[in-house]
Amino acid sequence: MLKCRALWRKLAPLTRSASTVCRHNVKSTALKNGRTQVLVPAAHMSTGPAGGGGNENAIYVMLVGAACLGGGAYAYMTVKGDSKRYEERILEISSRSSKQAPESQPLVSPEPEEEAADTSEESIPAAEPPGETESASAEPVAEIPPEATEEAPPVVEEVVAESSAPTEPQAEVLEAPLTAVESAAEELVTEAPPPAEPEAVQEAPAEPAVESPPEAEPAAAPESAPLTIPSHAPYLLIGGGTASFAAARSIRARDPGAKVLIVTDEPDLPYMRPPLSKELWFSDDPSVTETLRFKQWNGKERSIFFQPSSFYVKPEELTSAENGGVAVLTGKKVIQMDVRGNKVKLDDDTEISYDKCLIATGGVPRNLQVIEKAGDEVMKRTTLFRKIEDFKSLDSVSRNVKSITIIGGGFLGSELACALGRRSSETGLEVIQMFPEKGNMGKVLPEYLSNWTTEKVKKEGVRIVPEALVKSVIFKDDKLEIRLKDGRQVKTDHIVAAVGLEPNVDLAKSAGLEVDSDFGGFRVNAELQARSNIWVAGDAACFYDIRLGRRRVEHHDHAVVSGRLAGENMTGASKPYWHQSMFWSDLGPDVGYEAIGIVDSSLPTVGVFAKATSKDTPKAATEQSGTGIRSESETEATAISPVASSTSAPIVEHKDEYGKGVIFYLRDKVVVGIILWNVFNRMPIARKIIKDGEEHADLNEVAKLFNIHED
Repeated sequence: MLKCRALWRKLAPLTRSASTVCRHNVKSTALKNGRTQVLVPAAHMSTGPAGGGGNENAIYVMLVGAACLGGGAYAYMTVKGDSKRYEERILEISSRSSKQAPESQPLVSPEPEEEAADTSEESIPAAEPPGETESASAEPVAEIPPEATEEAPPVVEEVVAESSAPTEPQAEVLEAPLTAVESAAEELVTEAPPPAEPEAVQEAPAEPAVESPPEAEPAAAPESAPLTIPSHAPYLLIGGGTASFAAARSIRARDPGAKVLIVTDEPDLPYMRPPLSKELWFSDDPSVTETLRFKQWNGKERSIFFQPSSFYVKPEELTSAENGGVAVLTGKKVIQMDVRGNKVKLDDDTEISYDKCLIATGGVPRNLQVIEKAGDEVMKRTTLFRKIEDFKSLDSVSRNVKSITIIGGGFLGSELACALGRRSSETGLEVIQMFPEKGNMGKVLPEYLSNWTTEKVKKEGVRIVPEALVKSVIFKDDKLEIRLKDGRQVKTDHIVAAVGLEPNVDLAKSAGLEVDSDFGGFRVNAELQARSNIWVAGDAACFYDIRLGRRRVEHHDHAVVSGRLAGENMTGASKPYWHQSMFWSDLGPDVGYEAIGIVDSSLPTVGVFAKATSKDTPKAATEQSGTGIRSESETEATAISPVASSTSAPIVEHKDEYGKGVIFYLRDKVVVGIILWNVFNRMPIARKIIKDGEEHADLNEVAKLFNIHED
C-alpha cells in the first residue's frame, strides 16, 4: 500500500502536466480551425494536414491513457503482492508462537480493518525491541501523509476492499492474545490461559527475569504456580473446610454448570475434622498418618477426605471447563477483600475477582497466655490441635515421649484424653488431663453426669487433675513444669492445649464486615448474608437463630447445614436459617452423646435415664445406620414407650443409672437444649421439641418419644 502511494506521487505531476498540455493544444487547435475554417476545403478536414493538431492530440491521449493503465496495473500488482506477503508473515508468526514463546519479539497488535493493509513488511521490524507493541502499531498511521490528493481516495478504497477480506480472519485470531497482554500488563497478574497462543503472548511482555525459565522448567515450577490461578471465579469460597465443601456441593446441585473455586491455606483437599480426635486414634493400621483412612465404629473403612482428587477440576482448567466444576486452590491464603470491587487478594499478591463469595474461614485454636509467654522451648513442646498436620505431629510425639498433659476438659480435650489413654496401656505413655471445672464436660453436662463421665475417662487410663488453674509453665531439666495457682505442680514432656476456638475474622477489617462483640464471628442475618454478594458459614458465622436468638456454633453438623444453606442462597434461594444443627462427641466406642440447641450446665436441667444395653453405644449405632457421621444418619422415627422415671440429681455411686438417657435444658420453663446420652438416631424428635418452643408440665412424658426404655 505504501509503495502504491509513492508511485502515485511520482505519476501525479506527469499526469497533471500531460493533461494541461493536452488542454492547451486542443484550445489552440480549435482557434486555428475556427479562423481558417472558411478557407480550408471540406475535403481536407477528413485528413487534417493543414493544422496538424489532430495527430498531436491522439498522441497525448494515448500517452495519458497508457500511463493511467500502467499505473493502475502496477498498483494492483503491488497491493496484491503486499497482501500475500502480509498473510505469509502472519502465518509464520502464528506458527512460531505456537511452538515456542518469542523471547525478544512480542506479538504486534493488529490495526483496525481500515488499516490492515498498512501493517506490511515495514511494521514488523518495528516490533523487534521488547515493550514497543504500542509504538509499532502506531507507525503505519504516522507514515500516511496528512494531505492526500482528492483523486487518491478511490484508489485507496479499492485497495482496502481487496486486502481486507483475507486479513479479517487473522485480525480475529490475534485479538484475544492482545487482550491477554494488556490485562496482564495492567493487573500484574499472571493467568493460566486455555489456548496455546495466549501462553506465548503472556510470556512475551514479561520482565527480563521471566524470559529465561524455558531452559530450567523444573527449577522454575514454584515460580510458575501463579499461572494456575484463575483471575475470576463466579463462585469464590474462602476456606477449605466442611462448610465450604457443603456450599460447593449445594451450589452445583442448584446450578449444574457452576464454576466454584475454593481457596484454602491448608495443603490438603477438603476433609472432615471429627475423626482427627476420634476414630483415627483407634486404628490398628501403623500407616494411618499417611493413609488417613480409618475404621468407623461399625467396622467400615473410609477416608477423612470428602472426595478424592479426581472429583475436583484443576484450578487452571476451571475457566475453560464446559460443564463447570469445583476447583481447590491449596496453600493460598486470602489476606484482603475488596467488597466494592468484588475481588480478593492472596498472600502472593494475586487478585481474584468473583460474582458471589462465601467466607468459611473457621477458627484458630486458642492458647493460654502463660504458655505463649513461657518462651520458645515451651512453645515447641505445645500442640494446638486443629488440622491434619497436628494429628500427625501429636501421633509422633505420643510414640516418643513418656508423658503428655492435656489442658482442657471440653469436647476436644476429653476425646483426646480417652484416645491417648487407650494407647497408654500399650506403650506405657502417661496421659494427664487438667481443667478448671470439677469434672469432664463441666460446662456442658450437669454436675452429676460430669462426675460420672470423669470416672469413665479415668478407666481409660487417664490421670485427672480437676479444678486446675495454670499459673505458669517453665522448661526445666528437659521437662515442662506446670505450676497451678493452688500450689500443685505437674511435670510432663508435652502439652496439648485444648481450651477453645477463636473465630477467624482477619478479613473483617479490609472487607468492612461487622464482628459480633458478644459471640465473636462475622455478624450475618438469618440468610447468612453479611453484605451484598457475601455470605458466611461455619464456625466464623454469628447468625440469627429465629428460635433461640443470635448464636455462633462450632460443630461439624452446623458447618454442613450452614454451608449447604449458604450455597443455596448464593444461587438465589433466599432461605432463612431455621434448621437446628446438632453436635456429638464420643469418649471411645462405648460412650457417646448427641446434643442440640443451647446446652449450658448453668441452666436448669431435667434428666431421664434408663439402663443401657449392648445396643446403646456409638459402635452399635453406626452399625445399625451404616454411617459413621451421625449428623447424616438422622431418622424421623418416633415411638411410644412406658413412662420413664425422672431423676433430678442422681447419686454418682449408681453409675449404671446413666447408661442412657435424655437431658433437657430449660430457660423460662421452655426446652432450649437436649442431650441424648447414648441414645442415637432420635435427633429429629429433639429438633421438633425445640422448634415448637412450648412449656411441658411433665418432661417424663416427653422422654417417652425417645424410646429410652426399649431393650
